[in-house]
Amino acid sequence: MIRILIVDDEVKIREVVKVYAKASGYECDEACNGAMAIEKAKNNDYDCIILDIMMPELDGFTACKRIKEIKDVPIIMLSARQEEDDKLFSFDLGVDDYVTKPFSPKELMARIKVVCERRKKNTNERYVFDTLVIDVSARDVFIDGEKVMLTPKEMDLLIYLVENRNIALDREKVLSAVWDIDYYGDDRTVDTHIKMLRRNLGRYRDCIVTVRGTGYKFEI
Repeated sequence: MIRILIVDDEVKIREVVKVYAKASGYECDEACNGAMAIEKAKNNDYDCIILDIMMPELDGFTACKRIKEIKDVPIIMLSARQEEDDKLFSFDLGVDDYVTKPFSPKELMARIKVVCERRKKNTNERYVFDTLVIDVSARDVFIDGEKVMLTPKEMDLLIYLVENRNIALDREKVLSAVWDIDYYGDDRTVDTHIKMLRRNLGRYRDCIVTVRGTGYKFEI
């Protein structure tokens, strides 16, 4: 059973999400602020965390960063803040999705399902390109035996590129596949993450090739 943590200082929001989550067969836990969310994440295993940004005591951005330092758990931001910079900053922190208020509870349930299924997909895959090793099950990357630190979203992006290696992928397709259900981003979202991924891949950075007028492809 999928177990989720709902973090929001608004009781009504938590109640709505909980009703739909339980109807979808999910087990629910709650927290009313970022500090409580961190404590619960330390002591429990969740398949997904729904996290508001603007909360008392500790905001969602800070809570997200600290939770990601503890566990690699999928996080969906649920916020009234619709600015593009807030979304990009959230993805840089490693969130798996970003949903703006007001929101459709049914759509949120669909996003939870997609995020959780993505984590289970291809769990036995392991790609080896010379000294570049990508372990999908452990979500680890190694170069020359040294572990490379990637954010969850950078890892998702790399896996998608490798799974579709030697295929030119346009930015819209990458957005749809990596950021899931109709994420309303723009080319900057993909380009920014490609830039960070290349930086972290060091001498393998050139494996991510820019396809002029289209997007990107992974090739050795």
